[in-house]
Amino acid sequence: MLWLLFECYIAIVCRYWDQEVQWAAKDLRTPRLTRVLIACYWRSYSVIGIFTLIEEIIKVIQPVLLGKLIRYFESYDPDNMDALYEACGYAAGVSLSTLGLAALHHLYFYHVQRAGMKIRVAMCHMIYRKALCLNSTALGKTTTGQIVNLLSNDVNKFDEVTIFLHFLWVGPLQAAAVMVLLWYEIGPSCLAGMAVLVFLMPIQTLFGRLFSSFRGTTAALTDNRIRTMNEVVSGIRIIKMYAWEKPFAALVDEVRRKEISKIMKSSYLRGLNMASFFVASKIIVFITFTVYVLMGNRISASRVFVAVSLYGAVRLTVTLFFPNAVEKVSEALISIRRIKNFLMLEEVGSAQDLGLPVAEKKDCMVEIKDLICFWNKALDSPTLQNLSFTLRSEQLLAVIGPVGAGKSSLLSTILGELTPDKGVVKFKGELTYASQQPWIFPGTIRSNILFGKALHPQKYERVLRACALKRLLPDGDLEVIGDRGATLSGGQKARVSLARAVYQDADIYLLDDPLSAVDAEVGKHLFEQCICGLLRKKPRILVTHQLQYLKAADQILVLKEVSVSVCMRTGGSNAVPYHLYSWVAHLVTIVFFVVFLHLRMTPVQHVLEESRSEGTIGLHLYLKYFRAGANVLVLLALVFLNLLAHVSGFYTTTQGKVLMYSPDVFVSFCTLFCLCIGLTGATIVFGFLRSLVFFNVLVNSAQTLHNRMFTAILRTPVRFFDINPIGRILNRFSKDIGYLDSLLPWTFVDFIQVFLQILGVIIVAAAVIPWILIPVVPLLVVFLFLRRYFLQTSRDIKRLESTTRSPVFTHLSSSLQGLWTIRAFKAQQRFQQAFDAHQDLHSEAWFLFLTTSRWFALRLDGICSIFVTLTTFGCLFLRDDLKAGAVGLALSYAVTLVGMFQWGVRQSAEVENMMTSVERVVEYTELESEAPWETDKRPPPDWPRHGFITFDQVNFSYYADSPPVLKNITAVFRSREKVGIVGRTGAGKSSLISALFRLAEPDGRISIDGVPTAEIGLHTLRQRISIIPQDPVLFTGTMRKNLDPFSQHTDEDLWNALGEVLHHGGEIPLGPWGPAQCAACNWEPFKVLGRCVVLRFPHSEGLQLLLPSLPAPQWVCWPGLKQEAGHKGAVAKVISGPGPALCQPVNGCVLDVFFKIPPREAFLQG
Repeated sequence: MLWLLFECYIAIVCRYWDQEVQWAAKDLRTPRLTRVLIACYWRSYSVIGIFTLIEEIIKVIQPVLLGKLIRYFESYDPDNMDALYEACGYAAGVSLSTLGLAALHHLYFYHVQRAGMKIRVAMCHMIYRKALCLNSTALGKTTTGQIVNLLSNDVNKFDEVTIFLHFLWVGPLQAAAVMVLLWYEIGPSCLAGMAVLVFLMPIQTLFGRLFSSFRGTTAALTDNRIRTMNEVVSGIRIIKMYAWEKPFAALVDEVRRKEISKIMKSSYLRGLNMASFFVASKIIVFITFTVYVLMGNRISASRVFVAVSLYGAVRLTVTLFFPNAVEKVSEALISIRRIKNFLMLEEVGSAQDLGLPVAEKKDCMVEIKDLICFWNKALDSPTLQNLSFTLRSEQLLAVIGPVGAGKSSLLSTILGELTPDKGVVKFKGELTYASQQPWIFPGTIRSNILFGKALHPQKYERVLRACALKRLLPDGDLEVIGDRGATLSGGQKARVSLARAVYQDADIYLLDDPLSAVDAEVGKHLFEQCICGLLRKKPRILVTHQLQYLKAADQILVLKEVSVSVCMRTGGSNAVPYHLYSWVAHLVTIVFFVVFLHLRMTPVQHVLEESRSEGTIGLHLYLKYFRAGANVLVLLALVFLNLLAHVSGFYTTTQGKVLMYSPDVFVSFCTLFCLCIGLTGATIVFGFLRSLVFFNVLVNSAQTLHNRMFTAILRTPVRFFDINPIGRILNRFSKDIGYLDSLLPWTFVDFIQVFLQILGVIIVAAAVIPWILIPVVPLLVVFLFLRRYFLQTSRDIKRLESTTRSPVFTHLSSSLQGLWTIRAFKAQQRFQQAFDAHQDLHSEAWFLFLTTSRWFALRLDGICSIFVTLTTFGCLFLRDDLKAGAVGLALSYAVTLVGMFQWGVRQSAEVENMMTSVERVVEYTELESEAPWETDKRPPPDWPRHGFITFDQVNFSYYADSPPVLKNITAVFRSREKVGIVGRTGAGKSSLISALFRLAEPDGRISIDGVPTAEIGLHTLRQRISIIPQDPVLFTGTMRKNLDPFSQHTDEDLWNALGEVLHHGGEIPLGPWGPAQCAACNWEPFKVLGRCVVLRFPHSEGLQLLLPSLPAPQWVCWPGLKQEAGHKGAVAKVISGPGPALCQPVNGCVLDVFFKIPPREAFLQG
């Protein structure tokens, strides 16, 4: 039923926000998210305030009742039974008020935390809903890291602010009421103590403003760090192949260092807040009674006790809850502003706005007339210009052209992702889309193909056959595949993406180069059986570089040099005029060398469930946590500071109270004044110093553990990233590190402070009234039993809550990667429901943790109430042997113990629960590590001089105990040879390169120029090889950063590289997009840069490898390759591709050797 309640509140918040956006547009102002939240929740949240108001009233009344009880002992008369009965009534009032405080306190906390959870869930829903609607311009203004940070840290501020918000108005009211009562008890002297509280309030307000400033800066730095982490995890193969681990570690360390400096300042402010709460009571009591005595008044136990108790009640509110409210409101306002800015980003227009109603399937059509559109108006030339064509049912339109001509942009315009600047775009029918970069979400192959549709077995079988998926994996289509399709090859992902589009049975099909990643045989099968088979009755737009299929097209659209287009009707002719394809090179005869290899299909790497520890948090974990922040000497000094602070504080309080409560103890005012001022000063100094050092140690621990975890992530083998979704990894770097940065240090310091205070209370009370230990010992036993019983449940619930967060981030990351596909398939609602389901599962675990915490706290308070009742009536029972001072001391500490004891035990449990985040971080610091980056054995400085590569009986598996992907590979690649590696999809072409790079350790011997690769360090090996990866990876930032991430080359070198990579008749088709421009856009040339630009800057003068499974016309960098081969002398180049694409070299680049991997059990060398 919880999810039904959430859906109701989510719908209300979304409706209010939509109304606010409309009203703001009419009033020409910015929408206010704060107004929306107030309008939605002010009624229910205001009612909760009644609980805390009644609670604070009882807190003010309780000291008055205790004062009346103490006056009975001051004027004790054994024969006055009326006074005894009256004292029993006061004792009953104290006991009942204690029980009432316990009940109201936990009712309040339960409801405010529940209110915070409602707001958090609603905000998460709105953030994800907005993410599904962002257009390309908006995506350039935000990052995955920022959205993850919004969902992990910013929304948590609502959980925190709702707890303390009511104290912004309860605090001043309570302070006014206490001042009236104090005036009645001790007269004008109370103004001296209240002046201290009034002085603290503007300081807390100043702290709140500083918190707001630090929170804004910290959030931006956290966005940057998580964005960088997201890019590192997404591009980990590239980083490992280029041996960029150390530079990226330095980059993340720099970002983290800036972030931690702001967090440290915020922590120091929290330390000052906590220290001021700790020392405020000592200062207030000292100043108040100094002024009281100087004014000629005589101290009595009842007056002192009532005053101290009233100060204690208002001190908790004014020096703890009120500053916390200011701090949390300041941080919440920053989070609200960040969320509002995200919600105000531009949204994509609906493709339905371009669509027309369709009566019959045969009426489906696409019409474009005089189309002009821009990805970026800053560019001199449009992305598409003067484009016109009409496509009707049963027609195939082939779109061809060089890289960057705007082929994908054309499909984006039809989908509504790119808004036309001028011209007409119309279509009749339902669209579906197969993207250029296949998007695979975590799940089974079947779920990826069905994509929310019902399973029709016959139709499903037809789609599988048409898309060549009948024998894709050993375990069939129910095999679970990893995040981003990590367990599938490029060709397999392309076929699954195509099958998803075909199964939708839409009216119009937009196919963005689905044949590029498959071999010739599979490509022919897909074209004949799928595109021209199952889909023959549909209008189809096919972007392709496979020119052999153009003869089957009804129309051909040629896009050239971004702005020029020619649309030609083939009329069934098999001939294509030569002048339209002058950019296509002649086929040449290739002499090739064929090697058949024994091969097995790539084994499936199952996605593992996230690990979750069991049992208690061991002492060794606490030691690791503290040792990460400081050495042993600093930790011993911290323990000593804690003891000094509390010993001086308790000695100040108890000595002063005993002297004041006991009329038979005579001491001069001067002696008392000097003693108190010395002890108070020591308490202030040690209290502030203790808090600052404690926070420094714990924040340093967070920084150290973060750096260790990131280092371990960089050193772990690639398989770790294949079996762990990206959201699971980001969860540790966002939510768990967020706990270590802020919540855990505050909770730990609070626990230590409360624990020492409890210890002092028990010791002092036992010294004055030894019999008080009689109820304390069994109560302590019950406390410890309850804590142990509670932690057995809450610890595992907290672990469950942490693991249920990961699917939320994984779903978000996956959705952002496949945003165009989701919108093309109109699956936003279904993905929103899936996100809400993940969030509901997490909320259920969090709500269970909330209710169990309240269960525990209520029972602790109940036990403390029993203790107060026993102490109160015990004093009456022993009235003949007790003096007023001793009774006041016993009762004051008993009442103090009510809240303090349960809070201390709860905080100890909360520390252990939060230590599960430390446990999760430490788990990732101990990941399996790959081979050393550097070893003692180093090759010669000029290695490799010749690029002579040998494979000798090489077997390769991606992980232990799995069948080999490559078996008994024996081959030789000689110097200066350009070697082509061809084979069917999934045959192991990429695995051959992985074995060379030692992404997993191969068996057998691989040597380069006679140096075994297994005997040298990974960085030594990888830095001497340059590779163009199969999947393009671009990092957010400038073009220069992507060309030369670590500023090792000049601008002239970069321009020369662009000239060779994007070779278009001597011109570089970048317009104004120079190396300093931002690369976070969707302009198509940047996709090729991700594959090709690194080749211009190899890590050595030796070996170069290419690994793009691309059709021939996209290999625009081959002229540079051939030229480089002549310049570098001893160079071996290995080029991997689907086969016939390698038979169509561009501009005369001819392969010396062909290396073929067929998917069958055979072995032949010739």
